[in-house]
Amino acid sequence: MEVKEKFGVLESIIFASGEPIELYRLSQASGIDMGTIPSMIRMLNERYDDCGSGICIKVLDESYQMCTREKFEPYIREALETKKNIPLSNAAMEVLTIIAYNQPVSKGFIENVRGIESSSVVNNLIEKKLIEEAGRLDIPGKPLIYRTTSNFLRCFGLSSISDLPPIENYKKSEQLEFESYNEEESENN
Repeated sequence: MEVKEKFGVLESIIFASGEPIELYRLSQASGIDMGTIPSMIRMLNERYDDCGSGICIKVLDESYQMCTREKFEPYIREALETKKNIPLSNAAMEVLTIIAYNQPVSKGFIENVRGIESSSVVNNLIEKKLIEEAGRLDIPGKPLIYRTTSNFLRCFGLSSISDLPPIENYKKSEQLEFESYNEEESENN
């Protein structure tokens, strides 16, 4: 297969899949070596940039998806007459943050951290395809555990979960609060 044809094969598979397609599946379907595909995707994106294309190929963990460029969103919205997306509530953002930084987690873990029942928020995030079931814990009751999805990565402009901003300051302030609480308890006993 010629190089030109390989680019066309990759482009057509990614376009036709509609959803993120994993690197290994892309390699299997195209017959192109897995090690070669990432550089070919970069070259395709450079071509799209050079000609001012309205599309690009996003890297989502080890998957690829063809997407429209964000700057053209108003035009797409107008053309499709879509309603404005309802932003996530504070509760949804809180649950999403807990899952993203601690995944996979059970609903019990989420509720323990939040201090409030969270079933409806978890179900809402599943409906929006921002989180998904990731199996069950091997403890009595076998509760479901949840993780973020590739849709989460795409919506928040991340390539992988490791791109999340660090929460070191948050951990340090919690640690200081915990230490001062322990000191107070020790003094009272």
